[in-house]
Amino acid sequence: MDLAEYKGVYVIAEQFEGKLRNVSFELLGQGRKLADGIGDEVGAVLIGYNVKPLAQELIAHGAHKVYVYDDEKLANYNTTAYSKVLCDFFHEVKPNVFLVGATNIGRDLGPRVANSLKTGLTADCTGLSVDEDGKTIVWTRPALGGNIMAEIICPDNRPQMGTVRPNVFKKPEADPSATGEVIEMEAKLSDADFMTKFVELIKMGGEGVKIEEADAIVAGGRGMNGAEPFVDGGILKELADVLGGAVGASRAAVDAGWIDALHQVGQTGKTVGPKLYIACAISGAIQHLAGMTGSDCIIAINKDEDAPIFKVCDYGIVGDAFEVVPKLTAAIKAAKGMA
Repeated sequence: MDLAEYKGVYVIAEQFEGKLRNVSFELLGQGRKLADGIGDEVGAVLIGYNVKPLAQELIAHGAHKVYVYDDEKLANYNTTAYSKVLCDFFHEVKPNVFLVGATNIGRDLGPRVANSLKTGLTADCTGLSVDEDGKTIVWTRPALGGNIMAEIICPDNRPQMGTVRPNVFKKPEADPSATGEVIEMEAKLSDADFMTKFVELIKMGGEGVKIEEADAIVAGGRGMNGAEPFVDGGILKELADVLGGAVGASRAAVDAGWIDALHQVGQTGKTVGPKLYIACAISGAIQHLAGMTGSDCIIAINKDEDAPIFKVCDYGIVGDAFEVVPKLTAAIKAAKGMA
């Protein structure tokens, strides 16, 4: 393999029901930095049906080129078909780097593509940089339960690939005046490329704001002592609703069965980066911190003044969450003129 033939940092753009996921923009911002570091360009690969109009959004967020595979057969995500498209793209365009969001789709698609192309893939990355050689990407990810950070490279194979956690990097500001090239590609697919059949989409998680998209998160831990604070009428849910945000939880609360795993924040849950994160009765284990330290403002409420969470928060309240949270909710309601 002549590594010099492979050029470009490409984001595998993810869209759902005609809307691009934020992680696609986050990766374009970081991809731009990597491309500048290795003297390359950044682009995106967009797959779906009736998705061409989304290409300009990708350009506005930093893509120099957007390769679009717009085909009715690709309307719904299909592992083997999407993998075939990306492998064909690799052989035709010869990209240097593939950046994939560590979403449910990305974690399914990335490893299959890497295996098909006989290259490595670093999963769940939280850091990206360029090695001293000026051409190799350094993929950083937590290891050993989050107790160490491992740096992984793939110097001898292409593409260099990794899945990157959503909300780790900030979404860049859009530039409506940005220009780029939109290249329409043909998806060369046969029935044999579809090993599964789409039957029905069942949305899970109920109504309300998803934690990975929320500007405000009110999270509870083991100290909440049950499911009641997390549900409608509970103190955490009420505060989250007043803030227009979502309810989150530590792994201990999820493992206890108090709330669904879709709300879990941390190493084995979601990585979030809201404007406001309120941690209630959460001690601050390193595995939880790995998922929320990217928040703009962290408020911690805990009875234990020595809890590790107080070392990373912007504001700390030593007190009982069952007493503090209702008072906080009442004060915010009063400030907003709410009944």
